[in-house]
Amino acid sequence: MKKIIKESLKIFMMIVILGIIAGCSGSTNPQKTEEQKKIVSVAPSITELIYALGKEDVLVGRTDYCDYPEEAKQVPSIGSLIDPSVEKIVELDADIVIATANFKEETHKKLEDLGIEVVTLYDSADLEGAYESIAALGEILNAEEKANNLITEMQSKIAEIEEKVKDAKKPKVYYAADFGKNGDFTATGDTFIGQMLEIAGGDNIAKDATGWQYSLEKIIENDPEIIFISKYFGLKEQFVETAGYKELSAVKNDKVIEIDDNLISRQGPRLAEGIETLAKAMHPDLFE
Repeated sequence: MKKIIKESLKIFMMIVILGIIAGCSGSTNPQKTEEQKKIVSVAPSITELIYALGKEDVLVGRTDYCDYPEEAKQVPSIGSLIDPSVEKIVELDADIVIATANFKEETHKKLEDLGIEVVTLYDSADLEGAYESIAALGEILNAEEKANNLITEMQSKIAEIEEKVKDAKKPKVYYAADFGKNGDFTATGDTFIGQMLEIAGGDNIAKDATGWQYSLEKIIENDPEIIFISKYFGLKEQFVETAGYKELSAVKNDKVIEIDDNLISRQGPRLAEGIETLAKAMHPDLFE
């Protein structure tokens, strides 16, 4: 079980640190066509967006980690994010593979040599980049109107959240992406999730740092009032019992809050829901 948890955490950290989706780029730039092409998605956020845009009928393949919405699990898997099966992609007769920045160049070349178009969507540093990605995917899928509507809905919801929390006292918060022997990792000031914590009305204790690595000494020094942690893999139980974290105010006051981190680590259609989840946890009285 410990081995499974460790491997799952590795995958999670890889997804979070590399990012999942943003500005459209890559070796090809597919044009809108009347006849819709068959798509293979190589990231959970891309898969979520395809469903949100109502284009799930073109999705013929997805990764093992593409688990939302529930019906996506019925789509054939092509394996992992990093090393998907080229043979399976060919077997699915895919026209376009939509990949991310962590896609291997070797796999990219193999697919293009086989005549399969590869589009790479890179990670974003802010919400604007995520909106641009949704628009780009909408263009690829002939779903521009749906994409624009989705962007407008997300922007509206996030604006409502910002309005609600703008005058509220900001609690000191920390996002525990990983911890313990592997080191401490969090969303610092130059990360997408760090931005979301601030939008939701929190004072991110790691906002002055960059990248993802942090230190236990800094966590203790800044002593967060609220700590967010994934609800998966039993991480909360491990965190609160690990030496060094037990004396934190958030632990003592039972303010280590489990969240569905897919809502914040996947730069897809549920980002507004992710920000709302964070805001409600930090300012429950404003969302009664």
